[in-house]
Amino acid sequence: MYDFHTHTLLSDGELLPTELLRRMQILGYSVVGITDHVDYSNISETIRAVKKVSPSASRMGIKLLSGVEITHVPPEEIPLLAELAKSEGADIVVVHGETPVEPVAPGTNHAAVSCKYVDILAHPGLISIEDAVLAAKNHVALEITARGGHNRTNGHVARIAEKTGCLLTVDSDTHDPGDIMSPRDRVLIGSGAGIPDEKLESVLSIHGNEFYKRFT
Repeated sequence: MYDFHTHTLLSDGELLPTELLRRMQILGYSVVGITDHVDYSNISETIRAVKKVSPSASRMGIKLLSGVEITHVPPEEIPLLAELAKSEGADIVVVHGETPVEPVAPGTNHAAVSCKYVDILAHPGLISIEDAVLAAKNHVALEITARGGHNRTNGHVARIAEKTGCLLTVDSDTHDPGDIMSPRDRVLIGSGAGIPDEKLESVLSIHGNEFYKRFT
């Protein structure tokens, strides 16, 4: 199993990175992205901090992707921050999309899917068909999320992705221990969003997920 979108005490999560990884190890995760919230104030320090626990993750049998979630910045800053993150060694760059439950600046989705340095557009709300086409073209994955509130538009995201051929990920957006998805949770979130049964297994598995292939 994978989860490309999680948070720790490095931003607004409740667990140390190693505590999070240990809990995910017990549940059977083999790939975890730690993607704490960043802007210009903390992006470099966050990437460096996560990389320090890579040896611990390896000892647990987990491939750790050190990453960031670019959050609530002006849309014109997204490509600059995403490029900076990659230059600082981030494995994965997530952008906090235009969820219906937070005041994300209009244009955030568009800026994210237009940027070659962005990997995932998290909880993109009522993403437009035009932006989804760009996401498919630029290989930016759209996220199906387990997080309350953000997940209100999962069905829309799944339908748009099916129409446009977008890559999909199913992530927890974990902030506390109770957010970590069990194997059954992952199936329910994906199936409940409307991902077709014939596609669900490949979307949920690192072995079949087209997005994950870039890390192998």
